[in-house]
Amino acid sequence: MTLDDLRVFVAVCRAGSLSSVARELGCTQSAVSQHVKRLERETGVALLERQPRGVVPTQAGRVLEAAAAEGISGLDLAVRQLRDLVDGESGYVRVATGATTVRHFMAEAVVAYRQRHPRVNLEFRTVSSGRGSFDALADGTLDLAWITLGPQVRGIEQRPVVELPWVLAVRSDDPLAARPYVDAGTDLRDVRLIRLPPNSASAAHLDAACAELGIRFAHDTSVADWDTALLLAELGVGRAVLPALPGLPVPGEGELRLIPLPELRPLPVGWAVRRWDSLSPPARAFADLVESHRRATRA
Repeated sequence: MTLDDLRVFVAVCRAGSLSSVARELGCTQSAVSQHVKRLERETGVALLERQPRGVVPTQAGRVLEAAAAEGISGLDLAVRQLRDLVDGESGYVRVATGATTVRHFMAEAVVAYRQRHPRVNLEFRTVSSGRGSFDALADGTLDLAWITLGPQVRGIEQRPVVELPWVLAVRSDDPLAARPYVDAGTDLRDVRLIRLPPNSASAAHLDAACAELGIRFAHDTSVADWDTALLLAELGVGRAVLPALPGLPVPGEGELRLIPLPELRPLPVGWAVRRWDSLSPPARAFADLVESHRRATRA
């Protein structure tokens, strides 16, 4: 039984497919299968069950996957920490985020970090979901993830950084554009809105905040990110309820107007990590710098 065997087995369990792991590793499906068979010989039990669409771990496989994933992430973390001890200010920081997040939450911090830590490699990765970010943090392929905070996730620590109030984004000639604020329950009850990404944590938080007030919005357009919703509202294509992103003044300038929705519970956003006390020095420095710039902006 080797560490490579365990790494491949964990990857197969998560992907649910031998062939997809083979493509990712640049090897044959037979080579991937050999790793699994070696583990099965060593343990004396079947670890995978074949199904019409891929494979799933057996009960024994789930036990081994959980232990292996924990051990591998711990070893990867130890290797990174040793490298940081040797390299000092060099190393790398891997962050799960997107262009919208970098633009509105991290731009100044990224510039300042590059000036202070020129030898550290910053790597930004787009992850399609919060679940994907948590999996990547757990297996050690990410250091930090910028997320909409939600329920506790086993093995993941979440740290709030800022709470974003909700606003209604409309074009300047919209009948609601001159309002100092909007009553969500009254003014938007029969209004069709641009919908936030349907499976996103921010959309789920908005739905929950509306449910607390007995409100249910109707939608006629869907977008993949907040910036697209802002652009469509500015073009007059529709109205959007979204968080008041840093750098966007309220009530707004130019053709766009952002009107506060004070009734809705704010959206909490911040960091997710595997363990704060195990972050590498470069990753901790980046996280702290982003937080300090956000605090300075609020002040």
